Parts: sequence; structure tokens; C-alpha cells
Amino acid sequence: MTIYGIKTCSTVGKARKFMKTNDIAFDFVDYKVESVDEDKIREWLKQVELDLIFNTRGTKYKDLKLKALNLNDEEKIAWMAKENYLLKRPIIEYDNGKVHVGYNEEEYQKIFLA
Repeated sequence: MTIYGIKTCSTVGKARKFMKTNDIAFDFVDYKVESVDEDKIREWLKQVELDLIFNTRGTKYKDLKLKALNLNDEEKIAWMAKENYLLKRPIIEYDNGKVHVGYNEEEYQKIFLA
């Protein structure tokens, strides 16, 4: 399993702490160190909706004034590949390729501890 996000993000921190506390092995990809490319984003989009991973609430989205551009789906994908901070966090990719977005402790307990 791989967790994608930013090490300093509090939500990513909660997800990583949950995994460590429950002895669940994972790799971590920090967007500040290793970029996620368009191919990887398209893989994720085979399983989750674009609006689920495109972060319109973050600082980067506001700083880039992307709302004013009224982006179509292809443009959103291109922007996420160029600016990984536009990806919601965390994104968890299971070894079988399944994808989970975000952190919710109750969901995590059902998914990982059931």
C-alpha cells in the first residue's frame, strides 16, 4: 500500500499515524520530493471521480486563480500533474490498485481493521 500526500499536511499525518498505530505497512510518497505524473492520475481516475481528487479548497487552487479559468476535465488533470498540491490528500493506493481518497477514522477502521 502507498500513501500519497505531503508530509506536513495534518490530514496525511493522521492517516500515517493510523497506519503506524495499527501496524499496517505502507510506503509514503511526498509530493514535495516525488511528483505524481498524469499517467498515475489517470490510473486513479479509472476508480474515483475527478472531483474527488481535484482539490478546490486548498491554497494552491486559490493562489493560481483556477476558478476563474473554468477548467474542463482535461485541463484539471494537466494542472494536477503540474501542481501536485491540487490533489486531495491523502490518496491511498492499495497493492491491488484500488484507490481511497481522504481520511476518516471511522472509515479507516472499517476498511483496515475489519
